[in-house]
Amino acid sequence: MQVEGAVVLVTGANRGLGRAFARALVDAGAAKVYAGARDPGTVTDPDVVPVALDVTDHAQVQALAEELGDVSIVINNAGIGRGAAPLGGDDLADHRAEFEVNYFGTLAVARAFAPVLARNGGGALVNMLSALSFVAFPQIGNYSATKAAAWSLTNGLRTQLRAQGTQVVGVHAGYIDTDMAASVTGPKIAPEEVARQTVEALATGAEQVLADDVSKAVKAALPDDLEVLYPNIQKEYDAATATAATAS
Repeated sequence: MQVEGAVVLVTGANRGLGRAFARALVDAGAAKVYAGARDPGTVTDPDVVPVALDVTDHAQVQALAEELGDVSIVINNAGIGRGAAPLGGDDLADHRAEFEVNYFGTLAVARAFAPVLARNGGGALVNMLSALSFVAFPQIGNYSATKAAAWSLTNGLRTQLRAQGTQVVGVHAGYIDTDMAASVTGPKIAPEEVARQTVEALATGAEQVLADDVSKAVKAALPDDLEVLYPNIQKEYDAATATAATAS
């Protein structure tokens, strides 16, 4: 997919990785970049076009697809993390919120814009996933579930959209240096680097981006994940719960 001269929509584009995506696409020569945000007034890059977009409002998503008939690349970036453990919390509100944005929001945008991409020659659909698409940490297990579901969705969309010439790209990374991972002290990849690799994948026709060593290692371990990944996760979880029990 040629980025130069393309018209792009980036969801969740007002900050963090979304802002980096929008900037990278402008720098790569995109003719126009629509920056979707629930509050378009929070989009500060003067080189993009702010548009109101809440991916959980499916009627708004559909209306925007009808309005932005020139889009040839969609970057499904909007996502949230509420720290919802499968057995945590008093109710399922945080669990549902993560799925509404990370899975159903991604699905709604793909469904609304697939016909637009078809009319514009096929174009490309990029879904921002995670290394947590491949592995679940119990403390944030629901987020992992949303990203695993979105990974499966991405693979299904790729098969369905191939006939109309749409390049479908799944992007995976470990911790990214944005507000969402602000409390994490481990290694993080810069959002600009994730965006750079994604633009490169579009240009080369790639269907997957493993943006860092974490995503590469976890994906490689999938055939033996129960033996390779989960014993250490179990040890860390048991130690954390023991410490919490002692503190209380």
